[in-house]
Amino acid sequence: MFEQGAIRPPNEANSLLVRVTRNCAWNRCHVCPAFKGKKFSRRAVEEVKGDIDEMTRVFPSGTDGPSAAFLQDADSLILPTEELLEIIDHIRKRFPSVRRVTTYARAKTMKRKSVDDLTRLKAVGMTRIHSGMESGSATVLKLIEKGNTPDDILDGGLSVKSSGISLTEYIMPGVGGRANSEEHAAETAAILNRIRPDFIRVRTLAIHPLSPLQQMVEKGTFDPMTDAEIVAEIRRLLNDLDEMPAHFRCGDFSLNLLMDVDGRLDRNKAAILNRIDDYLNLDADQQKAFSLLQRSYPGYRSLSAVEDAELMEKLTTEVRRLEQQEPDGFNKAIRLLMARQLPQPPNGCWPTRGKAPALGASS
Repeated sequence: MFEQGAIRPPNEANSLLVRVTRNCAWNRCHVCPAFKGKKFSRRAVEEVKGDIDEMTRVFPSGTDGPSAAFLQDADSLILPTEELLEIIDHIRKRFPSVRRVTTYARAKTMKRKSVDDLTRLKAVGMTRIHSGMESGSATVLKLIEKGNTPDDILDGGLSVKSSGISLTEYIMPGVGGRANSEEHAAETAAILNRIRPDFIRVRTLAIHPLSPLQQMVEKGTFDPMTDAEIVAEIRRLLNDLDEMPAHFRCGDFSLNLLMDVDGRLDRNKAAILNRIDDYLNLDADQQKAFSLLQRSYPGYRSLSAVEDAELMEKLTTEVRRLEQQEPDGFNKAIRLLMARQLPQPPNGCWPTRGKAPALGASS
C-alpha cells in the first residue's frame, strides 16, 4: 500500500513514517549496516503524496490521528527544499493532527541548506532534525569513513540551530578505539559546546561481524575498548561539556551500558557524573558481572544488581569461564552479544569499498 524504510529514531515509534528517499546516499560508514548493498534513490513527490493518501486508509486522519510524521530514510534533506515543502504540506492537509515533522540528515546536507531554506521548513512544521555526528575528531571520522569533517558537523549544526529547528546530535562512544579515545572525547565535546544542540543521544559502538571495522580488529589495526573503558570515555566527554540546555540521553538505546545516565546538562550534570562514578567505583569483578548481565538481558537496570550475592556468584563464574576459554575471551563475548543487537545488512553482506552510490532518481 505504501513504502516504509528500515530505521527511525526510537522516539518516533508512534509517528507516521513517510519515505521520501530510499536508503543512504553515502552508505560507506564502517559502523552502520542498515543500508549496505542497497542503492540510494530519491522518490518523486507525486509518488510520496500517493503514499500519504494511502496512509489515510490505515491511520486515523481526524483530530485523533497521529501527532507526528518522520521523513525517511537516512538523509531526507538531500531533496530540494521546494519538494520537501510540498510533501510536508500534503502530510498536514491529509493528517491535520500532525503537529511536528522530523527527519534524519547528514552534516554536509544540513550545511548545504541555507538558513533561509531551513527556516521555511520550520515554518511549515519541521520541528526537529536528527544527525549522526558520531565524533568531533577528524582522525576518527576518517577512520570510520563517515564522509564528514568536523567543520561540516559544526557548520551544519549551527545552520539548523540558527533556523530555530530543534537539533539532535548522536555521538558514538568507543568508535575511536583505545588509540583515539581521549581525542575522540575531547574534540566531540568541543564541537557540541559550539553547536549547543537540544539533544545529545548516546549510541555506544557495536562492531558488526561483517564490517570493515571488524576486519581491522582482526588485523590488529583497531583496538576495541572494554565496557569499563567506554564508560570512562563518556565521563571524560561529559566532564568537558558545558552546562548548556541540552538533554544528554542514554536511555533510548539498549547498547548503552548505563541506560539510566540521563538528564539536562544545565540542571543534572553533577548527578549524571555521579551516576557514572557509581559504576567506575565498582571493583573489576563487579563491573564485568554487571556488563555480562546487561549485555545478556538489555534494558534499564540498577547497579544494585551487583549487591545480590547469589546472582554475583553465577555471573562471576560465567565471567571466569569466558576468560579461560581463549585470550580476551570475556571481552570478545561481550562484543558478540552487542553485535547481535545490530540490524543486519539487507542483502546479508557488507560490500567492499567502492565508489559512493549514485544519486539516481530510480529505485
